Amino acid sequence: MAAASALSVLLVATERNQWQRVPSLLLSPRRWTWKQRTMKYVTTTGRNITKVLVANRGEIACRVMRTAKKMGVQSVAVYSDADRNSMHVHMADEAYSIGPAPSQQSYLSMEKIIQVAKISAAQAIHPGYGFLSENTEFAELCKQEGIIFIGPPPSAIRDMGIKSTSKSIMAAAGVPVIEGYHGEDQSNQCLKEHAGSIGYPVMIKAIRGGGGKGMRIIRSENEFQEQLESARREAKKSFNDDAMLIEKFVETPRHVEVQVFGDHHGNAVYLFERDCSVQRRHQKIIEEAPGPGIEPEVRRRLGEAAVRAAKAVNYVGAGTVEFIMDSKHNFYFMEMNTRLQVEHPVTEMITGTDLVEWQLRIAAGEKIPLSQEEITLQGHAFEARIYAEDPNNNFMPGAGPLLHLSTPQADRSTRIETGVRQGDEVSVHYDPMIAKLVVWAASRQAALTKLRYSLRQYNIVGLHTNIDFLLSLSGHPEFAAGNVHTDFIPQHHRELFPTRKATAKEFLCQAALGLILKEKAMTDAFKLQAQDQFSPFASSSGRRLNISYTRNMTLRDGKNNVAIAVTYNHDGSYSMQIDDKTFQVLGDLYSEEDCTYLKCSVDGVSSKAKLIILENTIYLFSMEGSVQIDIPVPKYLSSVSSEGTQGGAVAPMAGTIEKVFVKAGDKVKAGDSLMVMIAMKMEHTIKAPKDGTIKKIFYKEGSQANRHAPLVEFEEEESDKRESE
Repeated sequence: MAAASALSVLLVATERNQWQRVPSLLLSPRRWTWKQRTMKYVTTTGRNITKVLVANRGEIACRVMRTAKKMGVQSVAVYSDADRNSMHVHMADEAYSIGPAPSQQSYLSMEKIIQVAKISAAQAIHPGYGFLSENTEFAELCKQEGIIFIGPPPSAIRDMGIKSTSKSIMAAAGVPVIEGYHGEDQSNQCLKEHAGSIGYPVMIKAIRGGGGKGMRIIRSENEFQEQLESARREAKKSFNDDAMLIEKFVETPRHVEVQVFGDHHGNAVYLFERDCSVQRRHQKIIEEAPGPGIEPEVRRRLGEAAVRAAKAVNYVGAGTVEFIMDSKHNFYFMEMNTRLQVEHPVTEMITGTDLVEWQLRIAAGEKIPLSQEEITLQGHAFEARIYAEDPNNNFMPGAGPLLHLSTPQADRSTRIETGVRQGDEVSVHYDPMIAKLVVWAASRQAALTKLRYSLRQYNIVGLHTNIDFLLSLSGHPEFAAGNVHTDFIPQHHRELFPTRKATAKEFLCQAALGLILKEKAMTDAFKLQAQDQFSPFASSSGRRLNISYTRNMTLRDGKNNVAIAVTYNHDGSYSMQIDDKTFQVLGDLYSEEDCTYLKCSVDGVSSKAKLIILENTIYLFSMEGSVQIDIPVPKYLSSVSSEGTQGGAVAPMAGTIEKVFVKAGDKVKAGDSLMVMIAMKMEHTIKAPKDGTIKKIFYKEGSQANRHAPLVEFEEEESDKRESE
């Protein structure tokens, strides 16, 4: 964040009518003044916002509430049954239940949210992003009910939300547009013919929405029909509209977007660009601002094109104009997101602004706080999205408890945008994003160094995350050089997903020492509790008297058991033999900020790591990376697999069976589509693992399946029977 001689101070009225001083970054990165605001937020036009309802959940709801508190504006939360004890509910001044966990019955229920706004006497609704944020009908309903919708007018949402319409408007406004079909004829044959005339590969997109939903890359005519149907199902589920458009797919493009703001007075400005090229599943995973390698002249033309786009639809509030950029820095309009973007913090970091405060002020009728000339670019910022997902399993999203969660220290140059705490659950019903880690520094290289340092301090236990992948990605030489594009992950797949190697023996020694010291600490604590206070041994230090003791341990590294012979030495050190090599190991445990750390020396090389032992797994987190070592469970305690599917398909995660393509008696080939599952707001196609005949379908359409539940059972082929005999 830009340096400042002093922080401004806002005077905020608390619920007890006492005053407290709250530090706040003002809008200009260089100009610092003293201001006073009261609980009643009075705008220049006389429209007051004293209470805002946040029609969202998770980190964006928390983000909006933080700014609302800073401004002295009360916040109202809404929550589903799954979010009853969530962070955003606790942050709000008021909170109201709006129904069951499925978003269609809660966060997407316009009537319920309007009703809460009336009951709570909120003058405005902030929709966050996702859910109702780009819903024309909801914006219209707010207008009819006399509630301020913190976003653009319904007409702008409608025009920009329908991609076919937006392309026509942009072309008329002189914004470069890519070749494609955006017509009203939505027959399969028409779309297929246009795809053929444009030339494969093509991109098929839902005309509404965003976030990669209803979007597919089609590389040949053979796969067109299946991909079209899949995209339509996903679009219908996400946006209640399955209309599609076809575009020429630009190979290895960059995804560059421009933050724009408009007000009710006809003004519009741009706040520079963000590069969001590195993606998986057409969804962003790491963003940065400004775009690497973009010259000032290109930056200016990008910004001016984005402002033309905003003015063409009389845009008001925060919006993002997205462009495809080729290797020669030619850019083409892709779409406009009529809301605040997930990645907006990187823009705030390089401009010293609070975009949510801008949203509230502009929604209330004020002019844009800064002119285009006053908006200056300072430094570089990165945002890494931390997800509950398994990168090694095609980024399969996950759900589950956050058994341990510790983060880097937040400060003016490091932000942790999250809506969860240790002990919370990542719900199967919503997006699997855990947090956004945002860092700023004076240069791109310095910001990248800070990002990697901070990622190593982000430690999570309880479910798969993408943190190690983000470290690998941000450390790739081509990423460090700024050579980013949308095919970055597939192009560098081999380096980003290396074949798993055996854990270094030094780390195995650390894991073994951590387990030994934890066991000793627990034993000592138990003895101390059980000892009679008059026992002559009550002050015993637990030292061994001239005895060497050897213990055989087994740890599990991936799929391999590792035997470790541990000798307890007289001086308190340990000799650990793994295969034919013996290591001299010494160390102890200490506590810091409710965490246990292992201080360890292996053959004279010292290290420090956070130590967590949970559910037969040892976790070590250090600046060298994270290590996970299992403690094998004895066979007599191991559960016997009861799937009984004879190689049948299983659910990759908990979700709803959306469509079933097969029935009992059908013969299928390996790779054939069996059914479609909806989970974590995504569509997953379950495919046959082998050739065979379907014996039984365990779930029908609309039913819920748990993770690893058998979905389909195969008949055992004669060849399989002979092999088993």
